[in-house]
Amino acid sequence: MEISNQNRGQWGSKFGFIMAAAGSAVGLGNIWRFPYITGQNGGGAFVLVYVLCVIAIGIPMIFTELGLGRMAGSSTVGAFKRTGAKGFWLVPPFMALSVSFFVLTFYSVIGGWTIGYIYVTLTSMDITFDAFAQNPTVVLPLFALFMVLTVGIVLGGVSGGIEKASKILMPVLFVLLVLVALRSVTLPGAMKGIEFYLVPDFSKIHTSTVLMALSQAFFSMSVGWGIMITYGSYLPKDANLIESGLWVGFMDAMVALLAGFMIFPAVFAFGKNPAEGSTLVFQILPDIFKAMPAGGPIVGALFFLLLTVAALTSSISILEVPAAYLIDEKKWNRKKAAWVVGIAAFIIGIPSAFTAIDGSFFNTISMPWFGGKTVTGWLNIIDTIFGTLFIVLGSLLTSIYAGWVIDYKLLTKNLGDGNKIFHKPLIAGASPAQVYAFVLRYIIPITIFLVLLNMMGVLGIFAGT
Repeated sequence: MEISNQNRGQWGSKFGFIMAAAGSAVGLGNIWRFPYITGQNGGGAFVLVYVLCVIAIGIPMIFTELGLGRMAGSSTVGAFKRTGAKGFWLVPPFMALSVSFFVLTFYSVIGGWTIGYIYVTLTSMDITFDAFAQNPTVVLPLFALFMVLTVGIVLGGVSGGIEKASKILMPVLFVLLVLVALRSVTLPGAMKGIEFYLVPDFSKIHTSTVLMALSQAFFSMSVGWGIMITYGSYLPKDANLIESGLWVGFMDAMVALLAGFMIFPAVFAFGKNPAEGSTLVFQILPDIFKAMPAGGPIVGALFFLLLTVAALTSSISILEVPAAYLIDEKKWNRKKAAWVVGIAAFIIGIPSAFTAIDGSFFNTISMPWFGGKTVTGWLNIIDTIFGTLFIVLGSLLTSIYAGWVIDYKLLTKNLGDGNKIFHKPLIAGASPAQVYAFVLRYIIPITIFLVLLNMMGVLGIFAGT
């Protein structure tokens, strides 16, 4: 079952791997999506449930994917093939492959927006987000710039490119997070936002809250994309996967929680609505930065620089998945694989860049969805299919494959390599490996299946995706 490939790239250090893996998980979903979903779901109560979901579901799925990657010594598709997958069970890795490629096509568009807004906020430019996003002469060059940055880092390889960049970008991201959060919490009236964010109102915890928190934890931790499988394949046998997986989960959740400290104190200090929704970052926050009594434009520019860094640490991992497939399975060299994926993603992503233009074909195109709903806009359609449905369905199948199709004991044995206590009885005679196996085989498939049913409207509970 263990097949190594010594000719593949490997991480140069444990710290570098953790920074790269955490960077793949830390992205716009943590800093842009988490705060507005928290605002829409009652603040502190949602945060508490979210943290529990990260611990119970997110981190065990990270263990599973890292373990599959290292056990097979291959990227997503190869990892399934080398562990015996045939026929139907090759569907999950190809779903993960398509998730990473198609998400890259629109994720890089949003990454371009963040670059543009560094300038917009720094210069206090009087422009609405709608006007900015509807200008293709601005959006397309920024989209191209972000994609070139992503390809450029991936070209450097596992250790020389992704790891080296992550070891710089991730510490920078945390420093920027702390700086912007400190400015936000020291604003007059900020305490109301802190109370909203940290003090849970348990009356606001409903089934919908739990499912939404589970969805957010699930989507923000890079599971279901093939990223963790690919990154795990670059790890040596003696690497401590358990410790590394815990660090990745902790850092991912920490960035999301710090994002709340950046946003909610400022939102309450200026009398804005915390449940404003997805417009919070690009429409509401720039107005707040302009109105800050001192240093507003600088704080705003730092915030959008932070968003750019977060987007970039994720985009390099997203591009690495299809690139690694071409390198491992098609025997392409890294330069060819990275450029072909990057150029193809840019071309296919142009409709996403045009989605914001009112009245355009890509703005008005729609798709029927579960529960009688309609998804409108090319970017939203691609996100719904690949960034939502395929992630959930692919992760469900991956958990079933790892827990029931292959011998899960081989996976737990692999996870225990490099960790001395994983197989030792610690709680009521049960080892961490036994607890993990139970979670993998029962808890994870059941909870993901509930999220999937809810997404399809079967449960009739709004959990949002």
